[in-house]
Amino acid sequence: MRRKPRPGGGRQIEVTIEALGARGDGLAEFEGRPVFVAQALPGERVRVRLLGARAGGRRGVILELIEASPARRAPPCPQFGACGGCSLQHLDEDAYIRWKRERVVQALARRGFHAAPVAPLVRIAPGSRRRAVLSAVAGGEGEGTPVVRLGFLHRESHRVADLASCLVLTPGLVALVAPLRAALAPLMAGGERWSLTVSETEAGVDLCLAAGRPPALRDREALAAFAESHDLARLCWRHGGEEAEPIAVRRPPVVTFGRVAVTPPPGGFLQPSRAGEAALAALVLEAVPGDAARIADLYSGCGTFTFRLAERAAVSAFEGDATALAALDAAARRAGLAGRVSAQQRDLARQPLSVEELDPFACVVFDPPRAGAKAQAETIARARVPRVVAVSCEPATFARDARILADGGYRLASVVPLDQFAWSGHVELVAVFDR
Repeated sequence: MRRKPRPGGGRQIEVTIEALGARGDGLAEFEGRPVFVAQALPGERVRVRLLGARAGGRRGVILELIEASPARRAPPCPQFGACGGCSLQHLDEDAYIRWKRERVVQALARRGFHAAPVAPLVRIAPGSRRRAVLSAVAGGEGEGTPVVRLGFLHRESHRVADLASCLVLTPGLVALVAPLRAALAPLMAGGERWSLTVSETEAGVDLCLAAGRPPALRDREALAAFAESHDLARLCWRHGGEEAEPIAVRRPPVVTFGRVAVTPPPGGFLQPSRAGEAALAALVLEAVPGDAARIADLYSGCGTFTFRLAERAAVSAFEGDATALAALDAAARRAGLAGRVSAQQRDLARQPLSVEELDPFACVVFDPPRAGAKAQAETIARARVPRVVAVSCEPATFARDARILADGGYRLASVVPLDQFAWSGHVELVAVFDR
């Protein structure tokens, strides 16, 4: 299998791909430095053109695929390669599943967990992603109106890959892209770049638009009309560091966590799929001791796990984002859970719960951002909490935090990896630690 050489400058070399990197790029070595080659697979011999620097090495683009891997397959999406939303559609299913699990195994091994109890990967089906952040950019003029590209960014680029179809997003979100692109065209000036967070809630789509300027009257009118004609639940506008401003709230967007309906803040975090959220929550609940009287939910967001945990015990939720915590607190009050669920704003990276604050809890659940929970893990390691349940979206920082807990006397009892971001390098997990 050969590809015609692509035009362009840059040094050309032949390399053998030795592994897949964390982002799904092929890894080779040249002159003692790594070369990251997009769309290359382990075992393949490729001729590449070297590009800019990356992570102590160089990026490379395939000019010719000299010898293909038996694990290579035809990518199912016609936009693969241009759109940066997926990096591994060219890898067959079995090899893909093994690689995702191995990401967790290798991250733990690098921290000294050489026989970590890592379960098989839980796979969430493509086409179920209910939340995405899209980019819109207005380019050249077309019949007096800027041409708008709307979609995901290209790999390692600020260019926008105009989204025509998508195998990852829910059908409802895919169907919204074309009319949304058309609605934005008369509103955006040439060169403007906007970000759009779209979430499919139980009450309809929640759209939060972020632009570099406040909305003009024509923006408000056009977007309100768009929300009406496409039955959006809510449409908001954010500019700079300002709080999001409602443009149209036709009904509160709602997600149900356990038995509690929550209205998340505009653009607020949600697990990317309903099925993935349910799988993570089931693993967390399975790990919580049946006799736990008090549970701490750290990095609680707007209550993904909090309200499910509250069916078992009293829960103290800690979260740094004020808007997410306000949504959690309001939902708890509406549900009559104010006495069972407490909410406290806390930047856990800068002000982690102390040993004295942790010790009364029978179980601690923590679900930090990609940077992990280093400061909080250090205090948990000195506390007497019998069980700790960690949820993570980044194996490397999880492994670091797991090492801290293990060095403090905890035993890593189980790790279950989960794949909500189909055909990407992202992998999530739920792990259980016993004192």
